[in-house]
Amino acid sequence: MSVHAFNPAQNGRPGLTVVPDHTEERTVDAAVFRSVFRRHAAGVVVITADAGHGPVGFTATSLVSVSLLPPLVSFSLATSASSWPAISSTGSLVINFLDAGQRDLAGRFATSGIDRFAEPTRWSRLGTGEPVLDDAPSFLRAQVEHRFAVGENHIVVARLAGHAERREHSPLLYHDGQYVTTA
Repeated sequence: MSVHAFNPAQNGRPGLTVVPDHTEERTVDAAVFRSVFRRHAAGVVVITADAGHGPVGFTATSLVSVSLLPPLVSFSLATSASSWPAISSTGSLVINFLDAGQRDLAGRFATSGIDRFAEPTRWSRLGTGEPVLDDAPSFLRAQVEHRFAVGENHIVVARLAGHAERREHSPLLYHDGQYVTTA
C-alpha cells in the first residue's frame, strides 16, 4: 500500500490517506531475480590478482563499499568462475575502475576461455606484485580479509591499502544486459 503524508499547503485534504497497492507479490525464482537486477544499474570494475600462477581478472558489478573505518569493500564471485581458484588463495588484489569508453575491456574480462591479459590488454605489475590495468583511470589495491561462501558464490571482503587516480573519468555502468554510460 502507499501512504501520502499531510501537506499543510493543501487545505481541505486529509492528513493521511492510504492507497491500496495493486501490485501482486510473486516468488523470487532465478528468472525473476535476473529480471529485477537487470534493471539495477551497477558500476563496472575489473578485479585482478595473481596467487603465484599468473595473472587472473574478471569483470565485476558487485563491488560495494562496506566500511569507512577501516576502509573495506566487498564483491561477489561465483565459485565456478575461472578466477575463483586464484581469488580463493591470494592475499591481495587490485580493483580497476573503468571509464565510459572501456566497454571492450569490460567485455574481454567478462569472456570465458580467453587469455584476458593478451593483446590488446595493456597491463603491468605494481611494486607489490599485483597485476594492474594500465588503461584504468583509477585503481584500489586491497588486502583480502575475509571470504564467505554464500549460495553458489563467495563474498570477498578486502581492506583498501593503496590507490591511484590517474585521470578524471565518467563511469562505465551495466544496465539491462549491456554496458552504458551516464550520458
